[in-house]
Amino acid sequence: MKDLIPTVKITNFAGVSSIKDGMKSNAYSKIEREKKPSWIRMTANQVNQNYSLIKNKVKNLNLSTVCEEAKCPNLSECWSRGTATFMLMGDTCTRACQFCSVNTGNPNGWLDKDEPRKIAETISLMSLKYIVLTCVNRDDIPDGGAQHFASTVEAIKELSPQTEVEVLTSDFNGAYDSIETVVNSPIKVFAQNIETVERLTHPIRDPRAGYSKTLDVLKTAKEINPNMITKSSIILGLGETEDEIYQTFEDLRKHNVDIVTLGQYLRPTLNHYPIDRWVTPKEFDLYRKVGLKYGFLEVISSPMARSSYRAERALDFNNAGIKI
Repeated sequence: MKDLIPTVKITNFAGVSSIKDGMKSNAYSKIEREKKPSWIRMTANQVNQNYSLIKNKVKNLNLSTVCEEAKCPNLSECWSRGTATFMLMGDTCTRACQFCSVNTGNPNGWLDKDEPRKIAETISLMSLKYIVLTCVNRDDIPDGGAQHFASTVEAIKELSPQTEVEVLTSDFNGAYDSIETVVNSPIKVFAQNIETVERLTHPIRDPRAGYSKTLDVLKTAKEINPNMITKSSIILGLGETEDEIYQTFEDLRKHNVDIVTLGQYLRPTLNHYPIDRWVTPKEFDLYRKVGLKYGFLEVISSPMARSSYRAERALDFNNAGIKI
């Protein structure tokens, strides 16, 4: 297992002469030199005491949030609303997806055994109503970290029974027992991101990830607990076509996924996969309308949307009496 885990990200697209469809790297360089469109510009969000409280607690307890690790553009907005996404099992991922800024390496089985307690205590102090737990991939652990996930959820619910929990997990290599362990913990939403359309899954995602694998994980989770909400996310601007987006919608719905989010890809560094295009707000609005016609309960679609953005919207379906 250890020999299969990459220790560094070695792909440098700046030196690749042809990436896809015969397009040359200098074509991508031209895109990168262009100014970002006006709709990508971030507006300054007013921060409040919720933002400061979360920031200080995360730092003092040595916790990781995907908000920071993935350089999420909505960090100040979400933290100021009193919501946050905590990243379990450290900040080093055993996979090397070409869109992601999280560190890649081999943690060699390390886990912070006190992490479930620390996160539960932090959430209790903040009196949060809804939180998201996500993680790096941990192929170095036999169950992929599933029990650690479940222990964290249980610790949160013990101290804060009113807090609803969404989990955004790895694919656990498709292991049924691992999926079952997480799904049987007291969660409200189970999410696993498909990330991109089938044609672009490789080289965008790590070779150990897979389009069909993600679909099967989501389907399995729903079969284990039909009353639970399932969710996935698609990154746009990587070279996908409109027809491929709609095919992904269809595939997700066939696997009983309830919610999908769509957002613009923002290249973290020059060593990551290049941006193919800037998707306009009008296109995002169109994709939301089409997605709803496919039967999703909600389609969160905007340039700056990320997989955990406005995650608490899942509560609205339960409050409205919608049967999943």
